[in-house]
Amino acid sequence: MKQANGVVKPKTRRAKRFLDNRASKLTENVKNSMIMKGGNTSLTVTQALKDIYSLKKPNAVLYKKNITRPFEDSTSLEFFSKKTDSSLFLFGSHNKKRPNNLIFGRLFDFHVLDMIELGIETYKSLSDIKTSKCPEGTKPMLVFAGEAFDSDNDHKRMKSLLTDFFRGPVVPSVRLAGLEHVLHFTALEGKIYMRSYRSLLKKSGCRTPRIELEEIGPSFDFVLRRTHLVSDDLYKKAHKQPKALKPKKKKNISHNTFGTKFGRLHMQKQDLSKLQTRKMKGLRKRVRPVVEGEASLKTADTE
Repeated sequence: MKQANGVVKPKTRRAKRFLDNRASKLTENVKNSMIMKGGNTSLTVTQALKDIYSLKKPNAVLYKKNITRPFEDSTSLEFFSKKTDSSLFLFGSHNKKRPNNLIFGRLFDFHVLDMIELGIETYKSLSDIKTSKCPEGTKPMLVFAGEAFDSDNDHKRMKSLLTDFFRGPVVPSVRLAGLEHVLHFTALEGKIYMRSYRSLLKKSGCRTPRIELEEIGPSFDFVLRRTHLVSDDLYKKAHKQPKALKPKKKKNISHNTFGTKFGRLHMQKQDLSKLQTRKMKGLRKRVRPVVEGEASLKTADTE
C-alpha cells in the first residue's frame, strides 16, 4: 500500500478489498472479539477463556499469552485491535492480589472505551456438565435479572457491555428452533451469576410447545472489582447512529410496548341525517294474509 498526504492508496486488488472492508459503513461489520491470556494465569482462568471462546466462535480470536496490564497501559490492546479489526476484548490474569481475574472491555475508534474487572469465585466448565451442547455460532438469548442492572450506574454499563459482547451477529429473523441458547445474568448481593442454558421444546398437547431449560455450562459466580468508564459525552458519541439509519417518523402512526401498530384517521364531520343505512328485510312492513273466515264476513257485509 502506498501512502500519500496521509491517505493510504492501495496498489493491488487485495489491498483495495482489505481497505474497503475496514472503511466506515452505515451498517457495521460483525464485532470481533479478542480473547487474551495474561502473563500469569491459573488453570481456572485458562479454561474459562477457552469456554468463552467456544461461545464466541467464529467471531473471536484467541491469543496464547500477552504480557500487559489493561488498567495501567492499554497500548497493546489498541494495537491488536487495529490489527485484527476487533472492538471487544476479554483479558484473563491471576495474581495474589486479584486471583482468577477476567476483564471485559470494548473499544471505540481503536481506543479503550470502558473496562469492567470481574473475579471468578465459583466456576463450572463446559466439560464438567455432561449434557449435549448448542451448535457453534448459535445466537443466544440474553436475560438480565436484578434491580442493580436498572439502578446502579456501574451495573448499567456492565449490562450494556455484556450485551455487546455476547449478542452475536444482527439477523433480520430467527426461526423458533434456533432459539435454543439462553445466557442468564443475575445481580444479587454484590455478585453477578452467569448461567448458560439450552431450551428444550417439549410436547404440551396443544399448538404451543412446553419449554424446559437444561444447564449446559459454563457457569460463573463473579464479584465486581474495578471499573474504567468513560464520560457520558464520549459514551453518547460512541452510540451515535448516522441519520441514514434512523427510521423516518410517519405522521399519525404509533406503536405500543408490544410492537402493535396504531393509526389515526382524520375525517370531516358527518351529517348523520343523510347517512345511508342498510335496509333489512326484518324492518319492512309485511302484508297481513287474509283468513277464509274474515273473507266470508267481508263479502256478506258488501252484499
